[in-house]
Amino acid sequence: QVQLVESGGGSVQAGGSLRLSCEVSFSGYMYYNTYCMGWFRQAPGKEREGVATIDKDGSSKYADSVKGRFTISTESGRNFVLLQMSSLKPDDTATYYCAADTSGNCRGWAGFNVWGQGTQVTVSS
Repeated sequence: QVQLVESGGGSVQAGGSLRLSCEVSFSGYMYYNTYCMGWFRQAPGKEREGVATIDKDGSSKYADSVKGRFTISTESGRNFVLLQMSSLKPDDTATYYCAADTSGNCRGWAGFNVWGQGTQVTVSS
């Protein structure tokens, strides 16, 4: 069983930076390094959208709205999934969720079956 716990959210002015962290924990013996990991976000009144994914080989994908500003990475043998956010805009305000697709390779924005509880990011103008 996989559990995801996000941290690092907060309030920042436009143009600022934040780093989100997702701690990945497992019960039992799991091939955690075969998971696709991702970050999603949901703003009030809007549908949840994909932000970034990172595959087991380290390849990453980004939503067009965050390309060049956000960077997804892993640390400590993939026990932490990080999202470095720079040049933040008010439109980036949302609850950010860490997610895992335990089936194997990343499949775009679909297939994520394990979710964290979310962390709030608020960007003021």
